Amino acid sequence: MQRTLTYAEAIHEAIEQEMARDPSVIVMGLGVDDPKGIYGTTLGLVKKFGPERVFDTPLSEDAMTGVAIGMSLAGLRPIHVHQRMDFLLLAMNQLINIAAKSRYMYGGTVSVPIVVRSIIGRSWGQGAQHSQALHAFFMHVPGLKVVAPTTPYDAKGCLIQSIRDDNPVMFIEHRMLHKYQKGYVPEERYTVPFGRAWVLAEGDDITLVGISHMVVECLRAQRYLEEVRISAEVIDPISLSPLDMDTIAESVRKTGKLLVVDNAWTTCGASAEIFARVVERFQGQKEVRVHRMGFEPVTCPTTRNLEDHFYPSAQRIASAAYALVHDNHRSWTPVYEEAPEIIEFKGPF
Repeated sequence: MQRTLTYAEAIHEAIEQEMARDPSVIVMGLGVDDPKGIYGTTLGLVKKFGPERVFDTPLSEDAMTGVAIGMSLAGLRPIHVHQRMDFLLLAMNQLINIAAKSRYMYGGTVSVPIVVRSIIGRSWGQGAQHSQALHAFFMHVPGLKVVAPTTPYDAKGCLIQSIRDDNPVMFIEHRMLHKYQKGYVPEERYTVPFGRAWVLAEGDDITLVGISHMVVECLRAQRYLEEVRISAEVIDPISLSPLDMDTIAESVRKTGKLLVVDNAWTTCGASAEIFARVVERFQGQKEVRVHRMGFEPVTCPTTRNLEDHFYPSAQRIASAAYALVHDNHRSWTPVYEEAPEIIEFKGPF
């Protein structure tokens, strides 16, 4: 019988195992030692490893990021946890001008092995300043690796890989994954390499690429599309920088149609980057039809009913895929079924 963990349990196990293996690994951030332990991902760590290695930080993202970078330059491997990605904006100089560039500026004589965990995602009540997904900002910068695993298996393996890497890694987690996403996770330590995507469902008619929680919605859309005899291939990039374009391109070569669903705004986003690379690769060789989905181009609303229009859903993804397959000459929308994790979610606090 396969061992099953939640996404949060997989992250917790990765941290615990790496802290036990390597005394230079530390955990810091707002709430890492509180009773809820960042959705359960840091529960009990302070008791097991002590307050010198697991500690709360002041509400000062810029200064604390500087502290974490200094620790990494001195030989430690800090995991810096941010409960919301929005507040990484307060530490952009530290991340982009110091963490990302130090190894290059000093000719490879220093390393900055820092993992920056940040949480994104929908959930009514977060509002304009607490629900942004800014991964495209960091994809833009050489020297930063950016990963957004979706499954518990990839969450554990990707986090271990990130902790062991000698460069800064932006590790992105969607809050709808922590409790509700469950799957097989080996008990032993293992790594998931950067720059390798997974094909989660095979198909011939259209390629669906989902980012973070949108992978879950794409898999739901794939099942809707089966009802109308459309075979969708679903790909989880996992690693956004470096990005596995070979896997995506081979799928598009087969299907001729690409729908990328991002968990962010589409302008200058991850979906735009994937599109550009696909078009560059196939120009003069193959004609492809493309479409992208993401946040509506407005500030995130606070109320639940407006949120439902702001974020892509499985039904809307399936409808867009159907139109793309039929060259926008036909329309169809499956019967609406609310996602179980959204039904169960009781609020952000």
